[in-house]
Amino acid sequence: MWNNLPARFLRPMMRALEILMPPRKWRVPVILAAGVFTGLGGVAFHISNASSYLTDDPKACMNCHIMAPQYATWQRSSHGRVAVCNDCHVPHGNILLKYAFKGMDGTRHAFMFTFHMEPDVIRMHAPGQWTVQNNCIRCHGGLLGHAPYLNVTWNEVQQGTGKLCWDCHREVPHGRGNSAASTPHARIPQLAPILPGWTPGHSTPTHPPAPPSQKP
Repeated sequence: MWNNLPARFLRPMMRALEILMPPRKWRVPVILAAGVFTGLGGVAFHISNASSYLTDDPKACMNCHIMAPQYATWQRSSHGRVAVCNDCHVPHGNILLKYAFKGMDGTRHAFMFTFHMEPDVIRMHAPGQWTVQNNCIRCHGGLLGHAPYLNVTWNEVQQGTGKLCWDCHREVPHGRGNSAASTPHARIPQLAPILPGWTPGHSTPTHPPAPPSQKP
C-alpha cells in the first residue's frame, strides 16, 4: 500500500512518524502509558455517557442527579410539551457555535459537579443568560411584534435599557424553587448502572416511591 503512494505524500508522513515516535528505550513505557490513559478515557466516556451530549435528548441532562429539580420542573411545565433543554439553553443558527457552547458549558458543569463546587440553588451565568434571552426572542418573536420594550436583547439589558424575559415571567419554566431539595419525590429518569449486567450485585435502578397521599 505504501509503495503506491506518491513520494510527495509519503515523505511528510514518514517525517511525522519519526517526530512522534519516542526513542527506542522509551517506546515500551510510552505504549503502556498510552494504553492506560486510553483505557481510563474509555471508562470515563462510558460512565459519563458522553455520547448522549451530542443529542437533544433532555435525559442527557439527567446524567448528573444534581439537575433533578430542573428536569422535573421542565417536564411538568408548558415548555415540557413543546421544547427540550437545548431549545432554550444552547445557541441556534450555527452548528459550530452550538457544539462549541455545549462543550465549554458541559466542561464547566462537569468540573464543578465533580469537585462539589455547585451552589445549592443553580443559577445561569452570563453566557447562559445571553443564550436563553436570544432563544426566548427566537421562539416568541411573533408574539412580541415590533414593540421595542419587549424585543430586548441581553446586551441591552446590560446597558440598563430593558429587562430579561424571566424578570417578569419568573416561574417559566422551572418555577421559583430550584434547590437540590425542592423536588424530593419527583419521578425522573434514573442514572444507568455503571457496572455491566453480568457483574455480581448489579441491579436495575427503579423510580423512588411516590409520596404518601395527604388525607384531610
